[in-house]
Amino acid sequence: MKKPLSYILIIVSLIQACQNNKPTLQQPVVKTRDSIASKKTAKIYSYPKEQFQIIKDTIDKNDTFGAILNRHNLPFPKIYQITQKIKDTFDVKRIKVGRPYVLLTRKDSLDSLPRPKVFIYEQDPVHYTVIDFQDSIRVHYKSKKISKRKKTAVVSIEKSLYQDIADKNLSPKLAMELSNIYAWTVDFFHLNKGDSFKVIYDDIYIDDSIYIGIGTIHAALFNYGGKKFYAFRYPEDSLQTAYDYFDEEGRTLRKQFLKAPLKFGRITSRYSMHRYLKLYGRIKPHLGTDFAAPTGTPIMATANGVVIKKGYTSGNGNYIKIKHNATYSTQYLHMSKFAKGIHVGSVVKQGEIIGYVGATGHATGPHVCYRFWKNGKQVDALKEKMPPAKPIDSTRLEQYLKDIRPVKERLDRLQNTPLP
Repeated sequence: MKKPLSYILIIVSLIQACQNNKPTLQQPVVKTRDSIASKKTAKIYSYPKEQFQIIKDTIDKNDTFGAILNRHNLPFPKIYQITQKIKDTFDVKRIKVGRPYVLLTRKDSLDSLPRPKVFIYEQDPVHYTVIDFQDSIRVHYKSKKISKRKKTAVVSIEKSLYQDIADKNLSPKLAMELSNIYAWTVDFFHLNKGDSFKVIYDDIYIDDSIYIGIGTIHAALFNYGGKKFYAFRYPEDSLQTAYDYFDEEGRTLRKQFLKAPLKFGRITSRYSMHRYLKLYGRIKPHLGTDFAAPTGTPIMATANGVVIKKGYTSGNGNYIKIKHNATYSTQYLHMSKFAKGIHVGSVVKQGEIIGYVGATGHATGPHVCYRFWKNGKQVDALKEKMPPAKPIDSTRLEQYLKDIRPVKERLDRLQNTPLP
């Protein structure tokens, strides 16, 4: 006897239902770092992005703080209220053309026109000012998170300082910083092929990713004119409130001039605009200081520099002129002879012998006439106020030499391929 078709369909349906009700094995949900990070609220200058409309721009030539806010629908009475509230904290007149700024407008605002609630001004790539006027008016000075990576570089002068630095894919600021450190030692406008430098410095990044330039130079070695000039950054005192650069013996690189070009001697004539000269039989300015000493007494360079003139004239006799930096030059007259190896282009160190006392040219006796230029004008060397130049204190010198030893060894080991 055949069973009805409807009966068969009912049985099949019941079997399928039972099968569908069997428990199934569920795959566990794995939370990855990406999924967790995606749940974090994205922010801009500590403000949640999802809550604000973001407007980014830069300060234009004719922009003012008030004009920017008013251009984005903020009424002048509100702008005046803001400027009065923050005038003792942030001077709105000092915003600079070309600097970035950001306006934040709340998305949930009930204003008929979108109006900014926050103004953010970047003073530089790291520091910025937040003016928040959502409810009360507040000013916050903040800085972005920065990180430092210690780097090394070795550059040989082949073309020019800037070109050789560029060829190494290094920041041009490196040249500027080195020129400040070696202002009393290296003439950066007259580097020669074969000169070179090694440097240990910091690269600075924002949020570990955006490179903004070089930071502190910790140490350097400049091979200049066949001589080595070390520079080590070190605190000036035990409080570590200020730092300067010192050489391998603890002497500051900001060289103060020696008081005289002779170790022994006496002043016989000072700088004067109204000195009577017997040799000429009339009043004639004497734009130098005469130091008398026996013929053959060594004459020293009073500071580091480069010999820019060497020769003889009927008035000066044998003379040498040294350029110390962009500001100062000195000249030494009436030499009996020049020191060996001294020629135009020679790099000389403070205290190095450049010649010997004599009476060549217009001179009544053996002496050296010492002349001094500042910004191209001859001045009285004895009255000139020199920049401070204190070496490492004697009580700290032993510790200084100990601290710089491994740094000096690293500099000496550096080759043309920078160390990691």
